[in-house]
Amino acid sequence: MNFMDLDEKAINLHKKNKGKIEIRSKVPLESVDDLSLAYTPGVAAVSREISKNKELVYDLTSKGNMVAVVTDGSAVLGLGNIGPEAALPVMEGKAILFKELADINAFPIVLKTQDVEEIIRTVRNIAPGFGAINFEDISAPRCFEIEERLQDLGIPVFHDDQHGTAIVLLAALINASKVAGKNFEDLKVVISGAGAAGTAITKILQCSGMEKNVCIPVRDIIVCDSKGIIYKDRPGLGKVKENLAAVTNRNQMKGTLKEAMVGADVFIGVSSGGLVTKEMISSMNEKSIVFAMANPTPEIMPDVAKAGGAFIIATGRSDFPNQVNNVLAFPGVFKGALEARARQITSQMKIAAVRALSEMVQNPKPDNILPKPLDKKATEAVAEAVRIAASNGSFRDQS
Repeated sequence: MNFMDLDEKAINLHKKNKGKIEIRSKVPLESVDDLSLAYTPGVAAVSREISKNKELVYDLTSKGNMVAVVTDGSAVLGLGNIGPEAALPVMEGKAILFKELADINAFPIVLKTQDVEEIIRTVRNIAPGFGAINFEDISAPRCFEIEERLQDLGIPVFHDDQHGTAIVLLAALINASKVAGKNFEDLKVVISGAGAAGTAITKILQCSGMEKNVCIPVRDIIVCDSKGIIYKDRPGLGKVKENLAAVTNRNQMKGTLKEAMVGADVFIGVSSGGLVTKEMISSMNEKSIVFAMANPTPEIMPDVAKAGGAFIIATGRSDFPNQVNNVLAFPGVFKGALEARARQITSQMKIAAVRALSEMVQNPKPDNILPKPLDKKATEAVAEAVRIAASNGSFRDQS
C-alpha cells in the first residue's frame, strides 16, 4: 500500500467512525432500580465513603485503571507543532492501544496552551480522576520540566516520547549487540538528535540514576544535534544540552555527525530523515548496528544502510524488520505501575521493562531483535516485570 492509498483510507476510516474511541457503561441501565444504584440516590453512599477515605476511590471508581493522555500538540511525530485539535487523532490512537493491549481505559486530553505553568496547573487539577498521566508529543525542553515538576503528584507521570522510546531502544540494542558479538559496555554509540528521545536514550544507556548492578552502562556516547557534535563549552547549548555535554563525548570531539560516525559501533537516529549516507555507514566499525528511527522517513533507508555495510538495521516503521515502536513499552509499563499502585515510574521499573522486552526474543537474529509491536505477550511480560519492580521498590525515582 502506497502512502497516498494509506492516507485516503485513514481519513475515510476516521470520518466513517467519527474518531476512534467511545465510552461504554460497565453496569446495566435498563430499569429504575439500575438507575438508583448507578446514579441517584445510591451513588451518594459511594461518595460518602470516599469522602471519609480518599484511597477508596481506587476501589469504588475507574480511577485505578484510567490514564490521561495529555498533549499540547507541539511536537507530534513527523508533523511538528500542529496544535491540540490536529493532535487529537493521535491521542485517540494512543487511547485505543492502551485498551487493546493492556485493557487500560485512556482518555485524550488536548490542551490549548503551550505554557509550562498552565500545563502543570491543569494536570494537577485533573489528576484526581486518573490513575496515571501519559504525556505525549510535547516539545523539548519544556517536556523535561513539566514531567519533572509533576513527579510529586502521587500517581505515575510518564513522558512516553522520552522513556517509552528509550526502553524499547535499549532492549533492541541489548539483543543487537549479542547478535553482533559486541561487548555492550564497550560500544561506541553515536546519537543523532538531542530532543526528548535522544536525551532519554542517553540517560538510559548510561544507567543514569540506577542502583549498582541494575544495568550495564555504555561508556562512550557522542550526541549530535543539527549543529553537529555536542561538547563542553560549545556556544549556545542551553541547560539540557549542557547536561548532555557534561556526561558524554569523553574525548571532547568536535565536528559533524559524519565525523562522529567514523569508527562507531552503533548509530541511533531520533532526528530527521535523510541525514546519513551510505559512505557514513561504511566508515563505522564492522558489524555496525544502525537504528534509524525518524518517521516517516528514516535518517537512512534500510537498503542503503545495508549497502553501506550495516549488519543490523532497525527503524520506526512497520514495513521493515526490527520496528522500534513505543507500543512495546507504554501499555505494559502503565499496567504494571497501576496494578502496583505506584506513585512514580522509577528508573528501576524502566530497566525491568527493558529486560522483559529483550528476553522475549529467545534467539535474536539480525532481522529479529524485538517482539512484534502488537504482541500482547510482550505487554504482559513488561507489566509483570514493572509490577514486581514497583512492589519491591520505594517508588522514589533517582534519575
